[in-house]
Amino acid sequence: MPILVVEDDDTLRETIEYNLINQGFEVISAADGLTALDVARESLPELILLDVMLPGLDGFEICRILRQEMSAPILMLTAKTEEIDRVVGLEMGADDYITKPFSMRELMARVKATLRRVRLTREEMAAEQPAPSSNEAHGSAAGKNKNYQFENLVIDLERHEVRLDDQPVRLKPKEYELLEFLARHKGIALSRELILERVWGWTYDGNSRTVDVHVRWLREKFEPDSTNPTRIVTVRGVGYRFEG
Repeated sequence: MPILVVEDDDTLRETIEYNLINQGFEVISAADGLTALDVARESLPELILLDVMLPGLDGFEICRILRQEMSAPILMLTAKTEEIDRVVGLEMGADDYITKPFSMRELMARVKATLRRVRLTREEMAAEQPAPSSNEAHGSAAGKNKNYQFENLVIDLERHEVRLDDQPVRLKPKEYELLEFLARHKGIALSRELILERVWGWTYDGNSRTVDVHVRWLREKFEPDSTNPTRIVTVRGVGYRFEG
């Protein structure tokens, strides 16, 4: 899905478009309020960069209308520095704002951060869906016995213990937390960003080494062949999925 840039200043709009395209985004644009509504409704953008001062309808009104029709995040571009103007934009449904003049580097960072928050929210919602039944999962989900059991692997949630073939497995605290998180969302592809956020409480900064290293350690303890894993599998371009 594209990013919609709504800005009546031709030079600024073209500069924003150029920088977004260089970052690998698909971009569409509009120079006035009415056109912006038509383009947004037709293209259903992934993100909207919306100037406040526009001919026709202003950015606040556009934000109010679009928020009733779609959930795409809206980043307001405003030359107004008064607090009340920023408050109005947020109350109309904007997700964030950036005050002119701004650097393209800051804008690109805001765009990526906003999209990352949306992606994490969606992944969290998917991860919180009920786990499949034991017949579907080939293993029992946590029930009255407070265990996850996947064939010969048992995760005791009450004792914080793990057993493989009825033998205890010694895990470091983060190894246990990671295994439990993956097992709780069996069959769901979880990104490194979400894993870092939920297990370590860190904001993803582009370095996934921590997750990868801990997954490797778990594979060495639970996989018959850690170089060809069948329990914690890699989902290319996403992260990892627990297959039990």
